[in-house]
Amino acid sequence: MSPIARFALLFAAQFAAVGVLMPFFPAVLRDHGLTPGEISAVLATGSAVRLFASPTMGRAADRLGDARLVLAAGAVLAACTTTGFAWGSGFWMLLVVAFFHALCMAPLAPLGDALAVAAARREGFDYGRARSAGSASFILAAVVAGQVVAAFGTFAVVWLFSLCLLATAGFALALPRSPHAARGGGGFRAPFRDPAFRVLLPLSGLVQGSHALYYAFGTIHWQAAGLSPGVIGLLWGEGVVAEVALFLWGKPLVDRLGAPGMALLATGAGVLRWAVTAETTWLPALALVQLLHAATFGAMHLGAMRVLAGMPVHLAATAQTQHASLGIGLAFGVLTFGSGQLYARAGGQAFWAMAALCALAVPLALALRGALARRPG
Repeated sequence: MSPIARFALLFAAQFAAVGVLMPFFPAVLRDHGLTPGEISAVLATGSAVRLFASPTMGRAADRLGDARLVLAAGAVLAACTTTGFAWGSGFWMLLVVAFFHALCMAPLAPLGDALAVAAARREGFDYGRARSAGSASFILAAVVAGQVVAAFGTFAVVWLFSLCLLATAGFALALPRSPHAARGGGGFRAPFRDPAFRVLLPLSGLVQGSHALYYAFGTIHWQAAGLSPGVIGLLWGEGVVAEVALFLWGKPLVDRLGAPGMALLATGAGVLRWAVTAETTWLPALALVQLLHAATFGAMHLGAMRVLAGMPVHLAATAQTQHASLGIGLAFGVLTFGSGQLYARAGGQAFWAMAALCALAVPLALALRGALARRPG
């Protein structure tokens, strides 16, 4: 099997797991009798744990010299801890389960990216094409999970999620091992010696964090405007389809624009997307700007992967996990927390704040070119 096919299977399994559980996880906790406040506490615990667990496990992967083993072990342990959400009961037990589950899950996505980016550079395949399998799998898994819940109840998705994680472990072990894999040193601060990495973290945080209000209150905002659940589902699906299209066919664009150009595309698209979302709920306008998800999420992600591909091999996992947690994760968590009050006070006009975040990211996108030029040889 070709390397790109192996990574496509890994991403498909990883994102199938996310697509299965993410839409229904709050419902799983609710059906255990947790109150809305307790559900929020469980979700927040997972987010907090991932902030420190992801870089720690990334550093461990670099020190071990084979990220595949850490990825596979994390997936198996996450599959085991997941079952606690089915048989556990009571707030405190579920909180403990969430803690250990987040500890195991934290490094899976960034380690998959680190391995894929390194292999794409080494083998010459298109990272975006492999990654598109993950986005497509997410859509399919969410649809399948809905049918499973309808047939067997909410807790069935916990077992389906666990199976997807076991498949992730198997596909991780089937990945090609890097011929240059070696135990690396340098510690947690080593990636920050790279000026491009120092620019990338706040840049990704602002652009990807600008999606926080959309993920938290986009559906609620559109429901309040009278859009039907079916139409809202199509709007969400349209954005992911556009993202898949960019991942599949966007390599010539990435090669032409480079990481700075892709970042600038993402910031400009973000200003336009969130400004339109703030000002109107007219369906044709929303349908048009939802296509910009390919730019606001997809272009920024591909640009970031291009920057991270230039990190030294022995720091690849550390840099990827720090980018995922200290860059995107921290910003997204803070902005999600603040979105509740923001939307309560301003309604749809709150999306102007998300447009402002993208505008603030423009100087960072412009600075990225110079930072890459100063990158240590």
